[in-house]
Amino acid sequence: MIEWSDEDLMIRDAVRGWIDAEVRPNLDALESGDLPPYDLLRSLFKTFGMDEMARASFRARQERGESGESGGDGDGERSGGGGAAMSMLPIIELCKVAPGLVSAMGVGLGLAAGTIMKRGTPEQRERWALDLLTMDKVGAWAITEPGSGSDAFGGMQATARKVGDEYVLNGSKTFITNGPYADTIVFYCKLDDGREPRDRDILTFVLDRGMEGLEQSRPLRKMGLHSSPTGELFLSDVRAGADRLLDSGSGSGKDSAKQNFVTERAGVTAMALGVIEECLKLSVEYAKTRELWGQRIGDFQLIQLKLAKMEVARLNVQNLVFRHIEMQRAGRTPTLAEASAMKLYSAQAANEVAQEAVQLFGGNGYMSEYRVEQLARDAKSFQIYAGTDEIQITHIARDLLSS
Repeated sequence: MIEWSDEDLMIRDAVRGWIDAEVRPNLDALESGDLPPYDLLRSLFKTFGMDEMARASFRARQERGESGESGGDGDGERSGGGGAAMSMLPIIELCKVAPGLVSAMGVGLGLAAGTIMKRGTPEQRERWALDLLTMDKVGAWAITEPGSGSDAFGGMQATARKVGDEYVLNGSKTFITNGPYADTIVFYCKLDDGREPRDRDILTFVLDRGMEGLEQSRPLRKMGLHSSPTGELFLSDVRAGADRLLDSGSGSGKDSAKQNFVTERAGVTAMALGVIEECLKLSVEYAKTRELWGQRIGDFQLIQLKLAKMEVARLNVQNLVFRHIEMQRAGRTPTLAEASAMKLYSAQAANEVAQEAVQLFGGNGYMSEYRVEQLARDAKSFQIYAGTDEIQITHIARDLLSS
């Protein structure tokens, strides 16, 4: 794949029209935190029939007995139709305006629902996953803890203690996307079985909002991605039956999380492309109209160098997106190292382009009125969540050294 098809461009233009009508007028409210993103995302789903497509795909998988562990993310991708582009183009276009909307959507669909689809029984998928896939309910994926940082598994302190036919859960999670508003929470913890903490099995439970002992914090204040609410979770003796335990307690919660890291990291590439494309567009427009010393700034070589580097980054990241779409259509999932390489490069590229855009705009670029300020703040998050740059480097290098 070397360019978008005519069908893809029709989808892109339709999504752009919806964003212009629905998202841009609400951007200030999203940025201030006054407007949670979920009703807008539900509107997106209903406008483009994404909820019905998700429902139909879910029913087909249930009838076939598929768990969601196959290579593609849906029937459209595996059949080579427009499904792959339909999954990527809204991400790219949304990230030109409000990347946080994609984070909120992606965690609910790709991580929370994705984990339940991969590791849940047919009954569990019916009970929790369908409402998440259609955006009828908000999902969260809770793995990060205050003291664990990048050592998500080894440093995990949250526990599940078997008491009769139930488990008693205790612990806290932080930096949880959708945490304040989540209806359904996929919660990772360690089985408290007397072994050394680092040797314990990782278990995965599905929790519901309002369970006794479960507290969801208010949204945290943060540097960027203001349109994506982030919060903390506190569990104090939350009782969960075996029906809430995914994968029948086989101790493969760590494998489940690693599969989701692949999905999340590959998705960052599309998010980065949206930011890069928008920053480049705004920078070119500004370079054509802003004048200094009697000429437009686009005539100065240093400005031209900035624009040229932005275009190189755009082409490279776009090619990574195209490669990922082709892999989806072929039914192949990137390895953890491949996904890490994609994220490492695209996250750094988006951050560099956004910072250069601020520099090109000068003092105006530091003002919120000029949108590169917001995009620069949002782009920085790409180098932190879904694993920091340093973690991506480790995963890539380990794969190279093990071959």
